[in-house]
This record gives sequence, structure tokens and C-alpha cells, in this order.
Amino acid sequence: MKIAINTRFLIKDHLEGIGWFCYESLKRITQQHPEHQFYFLFDRKFSDEFIFSKNITPVIVYPQARHPLLWYWWFEMAIPSALKKIEPDLFLSPDGYCSLRTSFKQVMVIHDLAFEHYSNYADAITLKYYRHFTPKYAAKANRIAAVSNYTKQDIIQQYGISADKIDVACNGSSELFHPISMDEKKLVKEKFANGSDYFVYAGAIQPRKNIINLFLAFDEFKNRTGSNLKLVMAGRNWGYKEAMNICAAMKHKEDVIFHGHLTRNDLTKLIAGAMALVYVSLFEGFGIPIVEAMNCDVPVITSNVSSMPEVAGDAALLVKPDSVESIVSKMELMMSSEQLRNDLILKGRIQCQQFTWQNTADNLWSCMMKTI
Repeated sequence: MKIAINTRFLIKDHLEGIGWFCYESLKRITQQHPEHQFYFLFDRKFSDEFIFSKNITPVIVYPQARHPLLWYWWFEMAIPSALKKIEPDLFLSPDGYCSLRTSFKQVMVIHDLAFEHYSNYADAITLKYYRHFTPKYAAKANRIAAVSNYTKQDIIQQYGISADKIDVACNGSSELFHPISMDEKKLVKEKFANGSDYFVYAGAIQPRKNIINLFLAFDEFKNRTGSNLKLVMAGRNWGYKEAMNICAAMKHKEDVIFHGHLTRNDLTKLIAGAMALVYVSLFEGFGIPIVEAMNCDVPVITSNVSSMPEVAGDAALLVKPDSVESIVSKMELMMSSEQLRNDLILKGRIQCQQFTWQNTADNLWSCMMKTI
């Protein structure tokens, strides 16, 4: 069987949420199914590290698709042309898009419909594209894989897609995320937090991640407690000037430490060395850092909205993300009770077992095979 796959998010040194979903699931699928031939469709020069096995044929399909006009051209012109040459039994598109102008069977992965809930966080042309094409893609695809049960229900409610057409393939966590020793934690604190204990945030610095309320809550937490804890931020800044202005005005701004986009090795250590992860997004289709922290024996504070309660289960403290007071109170509780932290760690060890990349690959493959 020939399977073509949109792999435009596999970009060396730039893997983030969807990129890691592609990397982890496709690596397992291609290596575990050597009887099939896979065609990886890149939109630029690719790294050999993404050619996971001998049954993969890389194909560059230009132009690079990083703008709504180029998205349209890539999926509606370039991809149909490439598929005609390959003649695949299936086209998999794991980044929330598919092609309306091809008759080949398609499976698309939808990670979230955040733009339907927080339209003010996307520029006008991007929002117009998503709202016009995503429901069409969902209708066109032969099957859909959603990354959480929440996202599945959101697709059903927003677009009227039958539940029978949607499978769930939750995200996972890399085996690189694991607990570290006390000696290692000491070294991590020295490297990333000036030797202090710290809360960690891992993710992009952008409006949907609720960064402003996180900063305001941390400043108030410091005012109330006098704690020496730091807030360590790991993630790429998407030009979120308003949040940075808030940070600059904080009384305790020196205790907020930015490390930008870290290597995976550094990120695993940073999370594993933290007192707790604080991940209080306004909306998530899944929320991978929640599982990564649990795999590191790090307790979690997260939001009580969208998919986050589903991922967290009973192994996290839940907050109202629009309430600074709610976030502050959970930070205080987390810091003050070692017993609570230990209880959450034990529960997290159980909760995270259901979210592995092997499960993701198996469920995605099962979804794909239902179209054949």
C-alpha cells in the first residue's frame, strides 16, 4: 500500500506541538509497518533525521506554505498534482488541513478549533481562511483524528460532523521526560533559575496561553508569600508585546526568567527540576506539557476549561484561567504543602500512562486503516 503524508511541520530544530505529533507518530508508524511505502511531502529542503526508515520516499512540494495564500496554493494545486504522480491509497494530513481538489482518500488530524472560540487571537486573513476552509476540510476528509475527546466533541458541535467519522488519537510524551535526581535538580536550578526553586511554564508566549494572567498571578504570589521562587518561561515569543509590557511593570520582574525555545534535552531537565508546572491556558486542544510534567514527577497547575481537565484527570490543581486570584491561590497551595505535591506526583504517574506516543501512533494508524 502507498501512503502519502503531509510532513511540512517536520522542520529541523523547529519542532513544536504539531511538529512533535508528526515526528513521534510517523516515526513509529513507518518503522512498524515496513510492508507499506510512505511518501513524505515536504514544502522545503528536509533533514535526513526525518527519514525514519527505508520505506520512506521524501518528496519536496513547493512553494513553502506559511501564509494563507500559499496554504491554498499548496493544498489545492501543488498537493493534488503530487498525489496524481504518486497515486496513493491514502493521503494523511496531520496538521488540520487537507485538499478539496483531490479524489484520493484522506485522513486529517484536527488538533483544536481555538480560532472558533478566540477569534481575536488570529489575524484577519488567517481567521478568514480557517473559518472558511476548516469546515470544508472536515466534511471532505474520509476520516478525522482528533487529539482529545474534547476536540472530537468540539468538531461535532461546531461543524455537525458525525461522531462515527471521528477517532481520538491523543498526544503523548517522549521517553526523554523522566524524573531526575536531587543532585541533578540542583544543577538544573543553578543553570536555569539562579539556584532557586521555581515554577515552570513551557509553551509559546502568545495570547491564548494566558501569559498576562500568569505574570499578574506570579507577582501577587510573590507579594503575599515573600517566597524566593522564580517563574521560568520556556518557549518561543510570538511577538506578544502586551505581555512583555506587563512583565516589565511587575514588582518582581527580576524573578521571571526567560529562556526562549530550548533544545529538547534542556527542556526535559528544566521541567524535571521544577517545583510545579503552571500551565493555565485559555484554550487547548490537548496540552502536551501537562503530560510531560507528570512523566517527570512534577505536579501540575492547569486550567479547568477545554481539554485540560481531560488530560489532567485528578492529578492536577485546576484553576479558572480568567481569574488571577484562582491562579494565585493554587500557587500558594502548591508551594505550602509538600504532602499535596507528593499526592499529585503519585496520581500523575498513573494518569500519564494513558498518554503515550505509541498509543498515539496505534490510534492514528487504526483511524487510517478504516478508510481502506
